Amino acid sequence: MVKLSGEALAGAAGTGVDPGSLARMAEELLAVHRLGVELGVVVGGGNYFRGRMADGWGIGRAEADNIGMLGTVMNALMLRGALTGKGAGDVRVMTAVPMQSVAEPFIRLRAERHLRRGLIVVLAGGIGQPYVTTDYPSVQRALELEADALLVAKRGVDGVYERDPNQDPTAQRFSVLTHEQAVAARVKVMDESAFVLASEQSLPMHIFDVSAPGAMRRICEGEDIGTLIATPTQPPEGS
Repeated sequence: MVKLSGEALAGAAGTGVDPGSLARMAEELLAVHRLGVELGVVVGGGNYFRGRMADGWGIGRAEADNIGMLGTVMNALMLRGALTGKGAGDVRVMTAVPMQSVAEPFIRLRAERHLRRGLIVVLAGGIGQPYVTTDYPSVQRALELEADALLVAKRGVDGVYERDPNQDPTAQRFSVLTHEQAVAARVKVMDESAFVLASEQSLPMHIFDVSAPGAMRRICEGEDIGTLIATPTQPPEGS
């Protein structure tokens, strides 16, 4: 499962969708899919509207979050268009908010069937409720669909560091952290509720820079890129 922010599609402008960034993200995802990996993508909508912008616009938070959910659907549809335009074949958009004329409703068993058939599944609409960012749905959907790992694409951050690398250039990047170590270090790779859920369910998360060419594919091939947050496997009995 890949967590892709709306900002990753916006490019340098930070808002809307940049055609070049959209095309590059489609290529990065296709490179993973060509490895034979079952691929789901949870897409954000922050390039259009964020709930925390509500006060400045004079809009209630619940209404603002609903607008943001619609933004995720627009991003999902554009991503599907870019993927199919590059030869991805059948790409399904599934939403937590019913929109039968443009996308399928998210039904877990149907999503699993799409993935088993080799389709790319793009998940939009968050969980269909306000006061929740797309961080939490990315963990929830990864768990529901029994994903092996959640790849968390960050903008301008290539992993988890011992200190802020922007303030201390000598700060070292962690290659691997346990969930417990990440919690103790107050790692803020995503919303706290999402991180707690991932920790409770021992979901491996790989944090990487979305702008690094080929990063998603190389992570799937086992390269040491970004930071892996995972619960260590138990040693066999008698060892």
